Amino acid sequence: MAEAKTWVLTDADTRTWVESIEIGPADLGLPDEGWSIRKTTLRGGVSDGVDIIEVDNGALSFSVLPTRGMGIWKGAYKGLDVAWNSPVKGPVHPALVDLQDRGGLGWLGGFDEVVARCGLDSTGAPGTDVVPNNMGVPTEVALTLHGKIANIPARRVEVQVIPGDATAPTELVVTGEVHEAGLFCPQYRLLARASTTAGSNVLRIEDEVRNEKAIDAEMELLYHCNFGPPFLDDGAALEVAAREVAPRDARAVEGLAAYQTYLGPTAGYVEQVYWYDLLAREDGQTLAMLRNAAADKGLVLRFDKGQLPAFTQWKNTASVADGYVTGLEPATDYPNGKAFERAQGRLATMGPGESRRSELAIEVLDEAAAVAAVQAEIAQLQQRAERQVHSAPIAKYSDMG
Repeated sequence: MAEAKTWVLTDADTRTWVESIEIGPADLGLPDEGWSIRKTTLRGGVSDGVDIIEVDNGALSFSVLPTRGMGIWKGAYKGLDVAWNSPVKGPVHPALVDLQDRGGLGWLGGFDEVVARCGLDSTGAPGTDVVPNNMGVPTEVALTLHGKIANIPARRVEVQVIPGDATAPTELVVTGEVHEAGLFCPQYRLLARASTTAGSNVLRIEDEVRNEKAIDAEMELLYHCNFGPPFLDDGAALEVAAREVAPRDARAVEGLAAYQTYLGPTAGYVEQVYWYDLLAREDGQTLAMLRNAAADKGLVLRFDKGQLPAFTQWKNTASVADGYVTGLEPATDYPNGKAFERAQGRLATMGPGESRRSELAIEVLDEAAAVAAVQAEIAQLQQRAERQVHSAPIAKYSDMG
């Protein structure tokens, strides 16, 4: 059996940087298994200087963006796009994203990923928080939309191939190390891992966030998972097992009668957001599925509720030109203001040198039978509790009621 092999593509400490490389089975002495990994650096326009690692397992493909916090860009599965049509024609180099733009909404100027991490100091809407300044005096500071981590380049990036055998297929792995830190500021280290196996329909994301400071730290992390057609269409639905569902604000109340289903592209549509308390199995595992109207295509998110206890549904069924998309967002807490989430006791805390792990799997379904099987799994999980759908924003979930 061939041994695993690792390629270091970026290492800021040793000044290592590989502009381009292509890796295939022959590089490990393996027979052709249909997979490939390619790293390039984009040139021109707003993407100039963005590193992109394209992973193709022979059925499922996706692109990792080390320059953009190890986000997952466009993907595909057997000819089905796993992506969305953002007005942002990226990927956009972080140097061109002004997070303070438009009252703290500048994050949206670089937003076109399938999976964008939000955090790590904050994940919610633009607002303020009070923190000690360099002299230890409590001071109000501005927080921008969804935090900084998606716009920080990785300082170390590796690709690893673990050859398979009779019991397991070949595994393709991309890892990156991203630091969000500053003097007199929080200091986080994100170790991000994206992997898949030859011929599979699953992308796995495994992250570890470490508090690098010598004092306790709060942390927020949200996975902004964004999907459009062919999984999102008129009559598509979000299927979950939930204990509670609550609208974020008055606008979400307007669509409460159809909160689980989606419209087709609708010019002038204004986003609607719903908070969920999902049900989980004894082992903590839970899931959410976006399926199309015909119920023959679906995207399934699987994660541990103990790691990611909050779940948000973002509905933005605007025109295609304006961004026809839905966001399924598992997180450590809800994307409200940080002070509000602190008051609710939902902020993750880590002692000096402590780490917090999270894992997320994304499955692509292209057959009605596979969608039906997940529907049955969700229905069985829902039997654990009756769902309560709140008719208005409630204080424990929303600071925008």
